[in-house]
Amino acid sequence: MDDLIKKAAEDIAAARQVTALTGAGISVESGIPPFRGKGGLWEKIDPMEYAHIDAFSRDPEKVWEVLIKGMKDILDTAEPNDAHKGLARLEKFGKLKTIITQNVDGLHQTAGSTDVIEFHGNFAWQRCTDCGDRCRTSDISMEKIPPRCHCGGIYRPDCVFFGEMIPPDALLRSRTLAMSCDVMLVMGTSAMVQPAAYMPVLARENGARVIEINPEPTPLTGHISDYIIQGSGGVVMNGIIARLEGLS
Repeated sequence: MDDLIKKAAEDIAAARQVTALTGAGISVESGIPPFRGKGGLWEKIDPMEYAHIDAFSRDPEKVWEVLIKGMKDILDTAEPNDAHKGLARLEKFGKLKTIITQNVDGLHQTAGSTDVIEFHGNFAWQRCTDCGDRCRTSDISMEKIPPRCHCGGIYRPDCVFFGEMIPPDALLRSRTLAMSCDVMLVMGTSAMVQPAAYMPVLARENGARVIEINPEPTPLTGHISDYIIQGSGGVVMNGIIARLEGLS
């Protein structure tokens, strides 16, 4: 692993523009369970029953009780881990331009990253389904479920439910960045969910070096990515940052 960490640091140091693509795996070390895969949330509950916009429209109380309340409890206390902090450090080094994330936890921003494209929105905020006013999820009172805005409307997470579209501007900008970067870091994602999984393909097709940091191989491994560093995101990022500091 050390040789690959050294190689990644050298590739990043030589890069003009680095873009990162992150998924749920990067936040597991912060105590946030993934949605998909072994131990994921969708093994316990049916996403079509609790995470589809139609389900929320039919019975917001049920969705709040089963899905949103539990997510709020977890995210209210979650803190960025070394993987999030390492990416923020890459931005401060002037190497990492943007993070494209599938996550809704807001931990990249909490860690200090300033340019984050959120494909699926952000659970850190709620918005009223009637008047559109927004407030922080941490400030929402759970005395009554579903919680309501001052206007009487029901709050919903400011994220993308199943059945809703990814914001077009997020998709367009992500494609542009994937096509213009010369290094793409792929971290904590299974690379199986579109359109996020296509971003490394676009990067590779346009001449970028694609570096995976994941515990297990993905469909990108050996086909799209130049190499994979298998291990904990936090440990790997700490190693890369230490190497970059040594190179400077």
